[in-house]
Amino acid sequence: MNKLKMSSAERAVLNPEGASDSLVDDKALHSCASLVIVREKREPTAGSTETLLGLQAFAKPQSLRVAIKTTGRILFMNLDDVVSVQAKGKCVYLQRKASSYLLRESISDVAEKLETHGFIRIHRSVLVNTSFVEEIKPLSTGEYSLRVDGGKEYTVTRTYKKNLKCLAEFWIGTGAFPG
Repeated sequence: MNKLKMSSAERAVLNPEGASDSLVDDKALHSCASLVIVREKREPTAGSTETLLGLQAFAKPQSLRVAIKTTGRILFMNLDDVVSVQAKGKCVYLQRKASSYLLRESISDVAEKLETHGFIRIHRSVLVNTSFVEEIKPLSTGEYSLRVDGGKEYTVTRTYKKNLKCLAEFWIGTGAFPG
């Protein structure tokens, strides 16, 4: 029988066939604890490897840490702390709640790197972190006003309003998402 060994508070017990009806403690689902597979007999570990990969998928993902080269130094920050990215000429500002950092990179290059990490483009010169968006309101011009945590408002142009659908898994309310 295969077993996954974890700390004493976090146990996962597999049935002999390695089936998907494993018993997993809630803490184990959200832990990044390293797992060690112990085999009692010389058996193939294919089922154990699949189970390990399944448990890792349940583990709480860590915030992506990026290195930013700015004014003679390299800063490390979590992308979860970045509220928006704004273009200013040939540079971009990474806006955090309390500070901002100037980077010599185009908004298109930054958008390409950040689109898979929860950022959407709402204007030709603005990206926002979707986890900071609190509200969107339609404007009479066909554009939208988007408010982020902290009260700052941005205009979502008609070109990029289709990206607003990425803000939620599904929409509840009167009618479907306007757009």
